[in-house]
Amino acid sequence: MKRYICILRGINVGGHRKILMNDLVVLLEKENFQNVKTYIQSGNIAFNSVSLSHTDLETKIKSIIEKEYGFDVPIIVLTKKEIEETIKNFPFSDAIHAHVTFLQSIPSKELVESLNLIDYSPEEFVVNGKFVYLKSIEKYHQSKLSNNFFEKKLKVAATTRNWKTVIKLKELAEA
Repeated sequence: MKRYICILRGINVGGHRKILMNDLVVLLEKENFQNVKTYIQSGNIAFNSVSLSHTDLETKIKSIIEKEYGFDVPIIVLTKKEIEETIKNFPFSDAIHAHVTFLQSIPSKELVESLNLIDYSPEEFVVNGKFVYLKSIEKYHQSKLSNNFFEKKLKVAATTRNWKTVIKLKELAEA
């Protein structure tokens, strides 16, 4: 058994695409996921499972949710090691107003280079493999460097978490 983190995009926002985390725990346990833990209602889940590929796990969880709730949810599965690397590679001197956008896959070098040509000051970001580190001076919902922005520019599905949640994901991965 291996420990994974699963992050869902766009659930329980403004009363739309509602999934109670306790219900999701029960669903996943019925499908042989073990030691399932969640953090807040925005779709942060840790679990143990047999060693399937990220893609297989994403497909399986996506199917479980679609069957039960009737809607499609973008899903990104990470290993404990990937969460640890995300934290280890944090490029900023402090984590105030920091977020990480988790990418479904590594974007093309050309798209990253194109994105890096534009100055988005006073906001800063660093693309590092499947992660985009973002530091804004405003609240995230006021940032022009939103999840949708990075999905559009990098042509990769993504979901974003604040730094506090990233740290909590690491704790869940270790539980």
